[in-house]
Amino acid sequence: MTINTSRRSFLKGAGAAVAVLVVGIDPKGALAASTSEAGTAITPFVKIYAGGTVAAVIKHFEGGQGTSTGLSTLIAEELNMELAEITFEMAPSNPAVYNNLLFGPFQATGGSTAMANSYMQYRTAGAAARDMLLQAAAQDWGVAVTDLTLHNGVISGAGKTGGIGDFIATAAQIDVPAEPALKAPEDWTQIGNSQKARRDSHDKINGEGIYGMDMHLDNQMVVAVKRIPQLGATVASFDDSAAKDVKGFIMAKALPNGAGVAAYAESTWAAFQARDALEVEWDVSKAETRSSDQIKQELLAAVNTDPEFQASETKLTDTVEALNGAAQVVERDFFLPLLAHATMEPLSATIEATEDGGVIMYDGAQGPTVNHATMHQILGIPMDKIQVKTLYAGGFFGRRFNAGADYIVETTLAFAMTDKTRPVKLVWSREDDLAGGWYRPAYAHKVRVGLDDAGKIIGWDHRVAGQPIAKGTAFADFYVKDGVDHSSVEGIGDTPYAIPGMHVGLTDGTPATTVNYWRSVGHSHTAYVMETMMDVAAAAAGQDPVSFRLAHLSEGTPDQKRKAVVLKLVAEKAGFGEALPDGHFHGVAVHKSFGTYCAEVCEISIDDDGYVQIEKFTAAADCGVAVNPDVVKAQVEGAIGFGVGHIMRDQITLDGGVVVQQNFPDYEPLRMRDIKAIEVHIVKTNEAPTGIGEPGTPPAGPALANAIAASGRDLVTHLPMIENGVDFA
Repeated sequence: MTINTSRRSFLKGAGAAVAVLVVGIDPKGALAASTSEAGTAITPFVKIYAGGTVAAVIKHFEGGQGTSTGLSTLIAEELNMELAEITFEMAPSNPAVYNNLLFGPFQATGGSTAMANSYMQYRTAGAAARDMLLQAAAQDWGVAVTDLTLHNGVISGAGKTGGIGDFIATAAQIDVPAEPALKAPEDWTQIGNSQKARRDSHDKINGEGIYGMDMHLDNQMVVAVKRIPQLGATVASFDDSAAKDVKGFIMAKALPNGAGVAAYAESTWAAFQARDALEVEWDVSKAETRSSDQIKQELLAAVNTDPEFQASETKLTDTVEALNGAAQVVERDFFLPLLAHATMEPLSATIEATEDGGVIMYDGAQGPTVNHATMHQILGIPMDKIQVKTLYAGGFFGRRFNAGADYIVETTLAFAMTDKTRPVKLVWSREDDLAGGWYRPAYAHKVRVGLDDAGKIIGWDHRVAGQPIAKGTAFADFYVKDGVDHSSVEGIGDTPYAIPGMHVGLTDGTPATTVNYWRSVGHSHTAYVMETMMDVAAAAAGQDPVSFRLAHLSEGTPDQKRKAVVLKLVAEKAGFGEALPDGHFHGVAVHKSFGTYCAEVCEISIDDDGYVQIEKFTAAADCGVAVNPDVVKAQVEGAIGFGVGHIMRDQITLDGGVVVQQNFPDYEPLRMRDIKAIEVHIVKTNEAPTGIGEPGTPPAGPALANAIAASGRDLVTHLPMIENGVDFA
């Protein structure tokens, strides 16, 4: 597909020289409005064109998680419009306006923050636009504003009717209301309505939606990179003689950072063929050479010694004293391997020069600020000459936002090494992504839990070892305190459970690969350990797993109350504790992450040959106001599948520092047959929205593990399950 200049222009298609009202909130919380001509790059959240079309400007990119629907819903609600009548546009790169308020000076999507960050911003912008339009109509018609109403893009009252596009010019001259009145929950028609279709579905179904892989600019070159085989290696030399025989081959150049050799060609297939034909000599004198088994043993040894850092207020000596006085102590060690993001769409980005000496990058950009800064640093082009056009992404899970900005750096370097007269498109293959990506770190845990005579926890010694994600990066100030990278221990020391004498210790592992945030980040491993150990402790106490958990949520804090509510709800809906068919077993887990409480019950069956089948997952989630219930349910369903699929089968292993897995045959994604049914229940509440893209993942694995243990088998503490005694049907 060729994307011509008019298609790429930010507002083209709305009609030349047509006024547009723009209403938004700046990062300090102040409302602002302006008018502009169509085609001008403008930056707030609501745009209303002269023809009456309303567009939501989406500052959190759409990678399948539903932000284009959720943020549009907020504007539709306050403008008294149907969601189906709202269009949307991806925001340009401009952190001065579109920064993630929870990330600081970054325009980025992640950490399940889109709705938590933007809920009030978009509602307030929509309400301000509504009030200004009504005032403009009242002024133009010479009537009282209280006589007018706005509904589905039409203002009516006092015997008059007009479309909102008729009042843009007047509205732009009106002072923006400092605190526009927001609609009360009882008046909502869009928020919480489960019958609203997603706004991105139409484009994706009919093929109009443009992903990074879809970009094709006139006269572009396609680049594929032969990357270093292991961490620490560099390019020593290369020979492109064989590549020259590939039809469509243009040239090959070593990346200036030594991380690989780029093959340029006229098409993707030619680029891949030429890349594979390159003969590269690697300098591995400083490269990683350990195997996965070596790394595993190092991490397990680390959790069996005193930790490097203390990550809790309770000191180790105090916890040891409590354990020494316990009626009984249960303990387990755990190992959770490296994991890939394995998105359905491999990475791709395209860059081209503009007539004014600048550049445009087209990308499914999870962090446009990083794209922008990377191009500025490498190309030396002024920031105001750089644009990032955000496209759809076919999944991300954190892969598109890492401290090294790997594929963004590659795209920019590949463009910088040319004469810049032709656009350059970088394409990764599936093999590139699995063997050369940024992974969820491997972690080891060791836990000792002490119980008193009544079966109550009186001490919990929890030690963790793994490679930190944020240390040494631009995100260290956000994540690291007193030497502790919070992403390594989140979900343990800050658990809502009332656990006295809880010590958390952390030891950093030596890097073996590049590592990155992965769906639910630290919660992806800490919840597995916490929730399986709660079952181990419950069994030792001779108590029901649900009752045992509730007994440690009995102090009545807001955190505990909300966690208890989802636990009780899921137990009720799943029939936990009730009789099951022969060979069927239940497991339960509950966890708080990203401000959201999610409980899950997994029902399994085991046949005569010992094969495990997941019959059903039942989930309950409290994510505050569920703006789009269908999107919430879809996210929980997807998160369960994501979490369980990796825990069942997947791991990234190293042989001499080189990644073994290459494609889906040896890094198998979840299959439709793996889970027969998923049922999601949403807690109704007026609490502010919290995250939902990730919280369904952490409880999924431990719920499955606890169900398997309930059958009488040993608890699986070393993952993946298929490598440690579990066969799936």
